[in-house]
Amino acid sequence: MGIHYDYKSKRGERAVLKEAKRKARLAARRAKRLLSANPTKEEEVKTHDITKTITLDDLTNPNQK
Repeated sequence: MGIHYDYKSKRGERAVLKEAKRKARLAARRAKRLLSANPTKEEEVKTHDITKTITLDDLTNPNQK
């Protein structure tokens, strides 16, 4: 019987491992998506006030906050 007997007898075990691997991948994707959707305060992008005129000093000042 050999390899054929082992193949069919381990079908359930392989299915469980495959399902666990799939769930782990999905959990990793969800975690990555949550991190990218909710940026922390450190990662927030600062923008200019749209009512203020942008000057050359605004563009070139390295000490600007």
